[in-house]
Parts: sequence; structure tokens; C-alpha cells
Amino acid sequence: MEQVKKYSEMTKEELKKEIALVKEKARKAEQLGMVNEFAVMERKAVMAEAYLLNPADFKPGEIYAVEGAPGTYFKIDYLKGVFAWGYRLNGSGEEEALPISLLK
Repeated sequence: MEQVKKYSEMTKEELKKEIALVKEKARKAEQLGMVNEFAVMERKAVMAEAYLLNPADFKPGEIYAVEGAPGTYFKIDYLKGVFAWGYRLNGSGEEEALPISLLK
């Protein structure tokens, strides 16, 4: 059985290949009407994309638009790895973590 690398251990080139592979799997799942499989593959792509970004480019206290959720904004309290912890403006006020690849 092949040893699977963590996204944090992959090079940028490996991450880009993984993203392309996962997006292709998501496209096929969508065509076949496999909604759950599609959602899983989309999330995997978002996670892999987060490892291509520099967490230092995202600043605590700043507000970012949330990708794929028009009109939704997220305020970062702190960062831990490739996750931004904070809360959605006009949301429930509960703390949550989003991969930095979802913040624009």
C-alpha cells in the first residue's frame, strides 16, 4: 500500500497535482450525481489550496470576504497553521476556523 503524504509535507508542485486530481474527481462525482462525494472532493481541494498560501499574508483583526459565500465576511482573531480562527460578521458570533484559502 502506498504511503500517503500529508498536505503539509508536499511540495508546491505535488500540491498543484493533488488539487488538479481532486478537482477532476469532484467533476466526475458531480456528473454522476454523487453529491456527498462531490462535497468531500471540493473540501479536499480547498485544504490543499490553503497549503499553497502564506499564513503571514492574513492578519488578525482584518476582515475578509468568504469565497463561495457572497455577502459573508470573516474577522480573524488568530491563525493556527493554515486555519484562520474568528467569526463571521452578522453570524451567530461563535468562533470557527476556516482554511485561509477560503478568505479573499
